[in-house]
Amino acid sequence: MQKLMRLAVIYGSTREGRICDRVVKWLRKELAGFAQFEIDIIDPLAFSLPAQHLPHHPEARRLADRLHRADGFILVTPEYNHSFTASLKFLIDLFAEPWHGKPIAFVCYGGVSGGLRAVEQLRLVFAELHAVTICDAVSFSSPWRRLDPEGLLQDPGDALRRFARMMRQLQWWTEALIAARCDRPYAGIAA
Repeated sequence: MQKLMRLAVIYGSTREGRICDRVVKWLRKELAGFAQFEIDIIDPLAFSLPAQHLPHHPEARRLADRLHRADGFILVTPEYNHSFTASLKFLIDLFAEPWHGKPIAFVCYGGVSGGLRAVEQLRLVFAELHAVTICDAVSFSSPWRRLDPEGLLQDPGDALRRFARMMRQLQWWTEALIAARCDRPYAGIAA
């Protein structure tokens, strides 16, 4: 039996009453059809992270262990004021190595732009962290109207088609980068 690829889904919001909960519920249901992935849901609220950049703090180490074990990532990010959240930037910046040589896909949401401006900025951040970002993303404009509290999507439009295309790309890059890291660890190249 082939080993499952570990996919970490990361919440990009820590706000009270966040829409991110609805989007992650929708995503979990959709990911159930991808048996080749073992899914690890990472919610920053489940960690007692320090307020300062302390990567050796016990909770930061616990988060780092989860990130290191991932073969690929899906970031679920809102767009606030034409950008992504400070809490997501803090989580990303705690560590560099867990992102190296790994693929990252995006499910985003927001107002009229559907979160795409946040994704464009995140692509710049992850390029610096030696990660590969997936070209296609799933974007929800006005998710507070389109997703109910249980993650049921009203008026899916082409969201499922975009999700399937994103997942094909994510699977290809995950498999390719696992093979590349097995052949030659990335740590020495990034230094």
